[in-house]
Amino acid sequence: MKVKPIKRHKAIQPLSRDHHQGLLLSWKIRTGFSKGVSTDRIKTYVDWFYKTHLMSHFKEEEEYLFPILGNDNELVKKAISQHKRLNRLFRSTTELEKSLNRIEEELEKHIRFEERVLFNEIQKVATEQQLLSILEHHADTKFLDNTTDKFWE
Repeated sequence: MKVKPIKRHKAIQPLSRDHHQGLLLSWKIRTGFSKGVSTDRIKTYVDWFYKTHLMSHFKEEEEYLFPILGNDNELVKKAISQHKRLNRLFRSTTELEKSLNRIEEELEKHIRFEERVLFNEIQKVATEQQLLSILEHHADTKFLDNTTDKFWE
């Protein structure tokens, strides 16, 4: 049985593209560990990704996308809780290998939840005006990776 691709409204597509980069981050962490790359090298890249991309992504979702369902919505509460947990993991400076492994796992689960569940619910109830408002606040720019140390290759 084939899974039908989810049709995203154009206003949410940039956030879904951000999610693709998040999934790649999880893959890069896994690949780095499987190749025996030092934790410090992986952490340097992960810190760059978090500061350059993920912090603003979380903020945008929380300010412009989640309010469509309301902060009392159980799905929104779950997503915000996951954001908080991921923020703590990214900022962790102890037990780096354990934290990176958790980031790799939890970030992927979080993205799958948002893409398969939360974003679908938001799309169902959002007005065209609400969606266009999201589009106004997202600068859809091409992802520029940090290729200083391609530890995953």
